[in-house]
Amino acid sequence: MKNKLTHFAIYTDDINRAKSFYEQVFDWGFTSYGPTDFMQIKADQTEHGELIGALQARKYSPIQEKIIGLECTITVENIDEIIQKVENNGGNILMHKTAIPTVGWITKFLDPEGNLICAMQSDTNVR
Repeated sequence: MKNKLTHFAIYTDDINRAKSFYEQVFDWGFTSYGPTDFMQIKADQTEHGELIGALQARKYSPIQEKIIGLECTITVENIDEIIQKVENNGGNILMHKTAIPTVGWITKFLDPEGNLICAMQSDTNVR
């Protein structure tokens, strides 16, 4: 599906506290992914639950202000086109096209209202 919301990130001050909260409230599952201050969120607590987001330390934010809310990622067909459209329509690119190995390409930007949005183009061949 084109331009579908596919991922979100929740920034935390205390990843263990946040993990416990979301486990108890939504029955989400979590898996480690690299550093201890970054976890993947699964839709449920089963071993093969669908990955839906990330729980991550605030240091991973591309802006200095404390983000209150969710950072959402939209899957797109052509990230270069999206970057151009963002720039042409009043958005502000914060993180230029960046590779996520075996996942694809990502860019982060502010919309004209100051909301942090990510766009990702899937490409399992990215290294």
